[in-house]
Amino acid sequence: MLERLNQALDHLEGHLDREVDVAGAARIAAVSEHHFRRLFSTLAGMPLPVYLRRRRMTVAGADVLAGQQTLLDIAVRYGYGSTEAFARAFRSVHGIGPGEARRTGAVLTAQPRMSFRVVIEGSAAMRYRIVEREPFRLLGRKARVPLVHEGVNEAAAAHLEALDGPTIARMKALAGREPEGILSAAVHLTDSREEGAEADYWIGAVTPPGTAAEELDALDVPAGTWAVFDDRGPYPHALQQLWRDVFTQWFPSNPYLSRPGPELLRTHPVETGAETDFQLWIPVERHGHGPSRRA
Repeated sequence: MLERLNQALDHLEGHLDREVDVAGAARIAAVSEHHFRRLFSTLAGMPLPVYLRRRRMTVAGADVLAGQQTLLDIAVRYGYGSTEAFARAFRSVHGIGPGEARRTGAVLTAQPRMSFRVVIEGSAAMRYRIVEREPFRLLGRKARVPLVHEGVNEAAAAHLEALDGPTIARMKALAGREPEGILSAAVHLTDSREEGAEADYWIGAVTPPGTAAEELDALDVPAGTWAVFDDRGPYPHALQQLWRDVFTQWFPSNPYLSRPGPELLRTHPVETGAETDFQLWIPVERHGHGPSRRA
């Protein structure tokens, strides 16, 4: 899979001076565009559009400094309709505008070309099962939070602490379907998984479709396939490591792709630093066989 990902990056690199066909790159990698964007963000630590903009401005920077073309010609070559739009993108990467860079010979910032390589990992077994689920409704409370890759997510912790006794009791009374009990769910708003990217963070319970609770927010989840991972370790470090391992080790080694949907998490107990049991549900589809068969 890494070889295909690198071929896809070669394709993108060859199209920096024209409209970038991300869907075409995903086809080269033999994955869905959603999975390609998400896998890239996880492996590279930045969203694909950010990487492409940085690479495009790195290559454009050489043209600016060479001084053989007008700034308008360079802007048009790299897909910008005006020198103003090009200058904004140029400044976002290099910290100065192209005109100033050309006049002063200023130092620019280069984004190196990326490639992915094998790192010998995976010595520890990952326990998982594949589950086909009927449609369900998640009832609970949600909040917009930033992603945090290391340590406690203060915004998520504050959302949990803000729940009052009656709300928690109501969610416990509604819980009855697997994963049972009160759980958390992350609904990612973009393909980015970089630190600080926003997600809707839910605390709630899995219920049958159509279950009503006016005092709670509702999220309807269609039928689909889920990869369920069980692990144990100090909270939240072990959970954050498990999430990384799923995307950097499990997906490249198994015939599944991620698909849009909430990531569900059941933890017990939830106490910083304590040994905690985790159950992480990731929405997936079988690779190479179209959409998974629905239950």
